[in-house]
Amino acid sequence: EEGSGEDSSEDEDEAGKAAARLEREARTKAAMAARTPDRLRSPICCIMGHVDTGKTKLLDNIRRTNVQDGEAGGITQQIGASFFPNETLCDRMGSLLAKNKVAVRVPGLLIIDTPGHESFSNLRSRGSSLCDIAILVIDIMHGLEPQTIESMNMLRAKQTPFVIALNKVDRLYGWSEAKDRPFIEAIEEQDDGVKREFESRASAILLSIAEQGLNAQLYYRNKDPREYISLVPTSAHTGEGVADILMNLVGMTQKMFVDRIMWTPMVQCTVLEVKVIEGLGATADVILANGTLKRGDRIVMCGFGGPVVTRVRDLLTPRPLRELRVKADYLHHQEIDGAAGIKICANHLENVVAGSACLVPFKDVPYDLEVLKEDAMGDLNKLAKAASEVNGGVGGFAMGAT
Repeated sequence: EEGSGEDSSEDEDEAGKAAARLEREARTKAAMAARTPDRLRSPICCIMGHVDTGKTKLLDNIRRTNVQDGEAGGITQQIGASFFPNETLCDRMGSLLAKNKVAVRVPGLLIIDTPGHESFSNLRSRGSSLCDIAILVIDIMHGLEPQTIESMNMLRAKQTPFVIALNKVDRLYGWSEAKDRPFIEAIEEQDDGVKREFESRASAILLSIAEQGLNAQLYYRNKDPREYISLVPTSAHTGEGVADILMNLVGMTQKMFVDRIMWTPMVQCTVLEVKVIEGLGATADVILANGTLKRGDRIVMCGFGGPVVTRVRDLLTPRPLRELRVKADYLHHQEIDGAAGIKICANHLENVVAGSACLVPFKDVPYDLEVLKEDAMGDLNKLAKAASEVNGGVGGFAMGAT
């Protein structure tokens, strides 16, 4: 007789979980339907390319607006990512905004500068890949390099739209510097020899991109951005073309990918890495792509020894640059809207797997927590599979205590 009692409670659990799954699907659908183009979130952009093409230099250039005043003009350093607020984008695009009649409607741009991140190649967070758009940096002097091609294939496989930054134009022989000017203006001021060298190098790179099976065109000649990838010549050193690339990114997301960047309250969040920090204990650096995280939220993540269920004790973002000298290093938040890079403080984070999703259960749906525990552990199997495919099925998981 005793066996049957246990069976019925198991059946109840299963029924409860099934109901919770349906409820979650229904709420997700409702949330997706309620999105409006009036409220956009910041697009997430990652920067990729071969080593030494100038990826970080390019970011540094976008970041600094008025360094000489001893402050870095309105850029918050977000974790594993830099957040460029709307004002800064408008400021850097300058004359191009009026010329091309572009209005910046996104709240900002979140640029992830950890593309070489171990969790990047398997950051398939729930089918929505983390980045909405990407910048692929190519050195105009070197053309396509192995990593460039690898990055291209990665972006293509995930169907991530991207623009190509043709970097280091200031290395063309005889280039005269036009600091921070849009590229179209800068190239007009060059000698014929420089223009010729630029054209020949650019067309050689366009050809080698075509050999990879992609159509590309210099952005100011690109009549059909849906079919052709825009090539934006830049110089990270002297800043020519930086305005152009920002304008391309903003214009591209606002025109063609509005449905990707509409804000929704459903949390989409991915763990980049877990770090132990003095005075805070184990913390998880996450990218919150969409939704709102609050202090005290329960979160479910995938751990090496089973699902990790914990409460958010604190949400931290780094202070804006100019406040670094203040001893408290982080700003504390009650709640944060996506997209943002956040450091989460909570208990039991030591065993969380980098690259897994961070899920928030509904408080009012019984069994939703159980469902998410199963989902979170599904991540581990996916990540293990991705990891084993990378090294041809050899090797296992290694946990590093950093």
